[in-house]
Amino acid sequence: MKATYIFFILILLFNMETESKEHERNEVTKPTPTSITTHTLSINGASVAYKASTGYLEMKSEDGKSKANIFYIAYTKDNEQHANRPITFAFNGGPGSSSVWLHMGALGPKRVVFTDEGNPLPPPYSMVDNEYSWLEFTDLVFIDPVSTGYSRPAGEEKKEQFHGTKEDAQSIGDFIRLYTSKTKRWLSPKYLAGESYGTTRAAMLASYLQERHGMYINGLILISCALDFSTLRFKPGHDLPHLLHFPTYTATAFFHKKLDPSLLTDLEKTLESSRLFAEKEYLPYLWKGDKVTKEEKTAMIKKIAYFTGLNEQFIDNTNCRIDIMNFAKELLRSEDRTIGRLDSRYKGIDRRSVGSSFEFDPSYDAVIYGPYTGTINHYVHENLQFESELPYEILTGNVHPWNWGSASEGYTSVTETLRKAMSTNNHLKVFVANGYYDLATPFYATEYALNHMELDESLRNNITMTYYPAGHMMYVQKQSLIQLTNDIRRFFGKK
Repeated sequence: MKATYIFFILILLFNMETESKEHERNEVTKPTPTSITTHTLSINGASVAYKASTGYLEMKSEDGKSKANIFYIAYTKDNEQHANRPITFAFNGGPGSSSVWLHMGALGPKRVVFTDEGNPLPPPYSMVDNEYSWLEFTDLVFIDPVSTGYSRPAGEEKKEQFHGTKEDAQSIGDFIRLYTSKTKRWLSPKYLAGESYGTTRAAMLASYLQERHGMYINGLILISCALDFSTLRFKPGHDLPHLLHFPTYTATAFFHKKLDPSLLTDLEKTLESSRLFAEKEYLPYLWKGDKVTKEEKTAMIKKIAYFTGLNEQFIDNTNCRIDIMNFAKELLRSEDRTIGRLDSRYKGIDRRSVGSSFEFDPSYDAVIYGPYTGTINHYVHENLQFESELPYEILTGNVHPWNWGSASEGYTSVTETLRKAMSTNNHLKVFVANGYYDLATPFYATEYALNHMELDESLRNNITMTYYPAGHMMYVQKQSLIQLTNDIRRFFGKK
C-alpha cells in the first residue's frame, strides 16, 4: 500500500514537472506581438506615407494545432484603397535564405549603402532611404521561410516538415492565404517576387495557390532564375551546364579584360558571338564525347581560350569542360586573385594560389554578408521597434538536408509547373531579371529553361526578359538598381 502511494506521488510530481516544462517551452516560443510603425519616404520627388507591420503569423493545422511562427515585414502605403492596390509577396532563395537581400537591396523603403559599382564601405555599415522602392506602385510583404530570419517551428514541431520543395511551397502558400484573409486583400492584384531558389518557390506557389486555395496570381517576378537544376549542376557525363555557363564565362572575361582586344569593344555583341559559338560549335563538340579527334580537340581548345581568356593547357586538362569553381579560381590565377560565384565582377584573395576552387566566394563573404547582416539587425530593432533575442538567420544551413522529393536522385525542375500555371491562368505575366556576371544562375541557362517549357505560342509574350551589367544581386550596382526599378514599374503598368 505504501509502495503504491509513493508510486502515485512520483507520477504526480512527474506530471507537474512535465506541465511546468511545457509551460516554460510555450512561453519561450510565444511570438512577440506585432510592431506597427509609421514612416514617410520620398520617391520621385513625392512624399509617400506608409505603415510597417513587423511580426509573426502563427500557422496552425486545421485542428488548431500550432505548427510554425513565420516572421514577416509588411509595408502598406497610406491614403489608398488597399483592396484595389497591388500587393507583392517577396522572398529570397537558398534554400535557407531570409528575405533580407530583396528587402534591403532593392524593394523595401531602406537599402544598404554601397558604392555606385556595388562595393561595400568600411564597417560599421549604414542604410539610406530607398528612393527606388517598389512601394511606389505596390504594397510589400517580405516573408522569411521557417528556420530563416526569425521564423521557427512552433514548440517541438519537427523542422523537417517545412524543409523541402513541396513542403516549403505549402507553408509559404498557406501563409499568403492567411495573410490575405486577415488583411482583406483577396481582391488586390497579387504578385510574387523571388530571387534564386526563390524563383523555384515562386513557380511552385503559382501552382499551389491556384490549385489549393483558388488564388490566381497576376504576375511572377523571377530574379536570377533557378527553374531547371539540370542546367546548373555539374556532374561527370552531364555536359549541359558546361554549355549554358559558357556565355557568362565570356562576360566575366570581358569585364576583367582577359579577352582578345577584338572582343572588348561591345559586351552584348561579344555575348551574341559567344552564344552562337556555344550553339553551333561547342554543343556538337560536347555531343560527340570521346569520339572527338585530337585535331578537333586542339581546335576547340583554341576557340574556348578565345572566348574565355583561359590558359590553353588548363582547358586541355579539363577536357574542354570547365565548371564554375575551376573557372572562378583559374581566370585571375596569374594575379593571385579569385572571382565571385554570385557576381564575377568581384575579386577575392585566397591564402594560396594553388588548388582548383576558391577559399571563399568574394561576392558573398567579402561584399554582401556583413553589410546586410549589420543593417537588418539594426533596422528591425531600431526603426521597426521589434524585439527578439533570436539570431536573425540571414542564410542558414539549418534547413538541410533539404527534401528535393522525386528529384533527389536527379534534377529538380519547375518549368512544367510554371507552364501549367500559365496555361491555366492565361493572364499570368512573368518578369525575368538576369545578371550578365551571375555564375550561380547564368542567363543562358535561364534562356534554355524557358525555351524548353513547351509553352503555347499564344502565351510566350507573357514572359519579359531583362538583362543587367551586374551579378546575381544586380541591384547592388546602382545603375542596375535604377534599371530594374524602371523595368518593374513598366511591368506593373506604370510609366
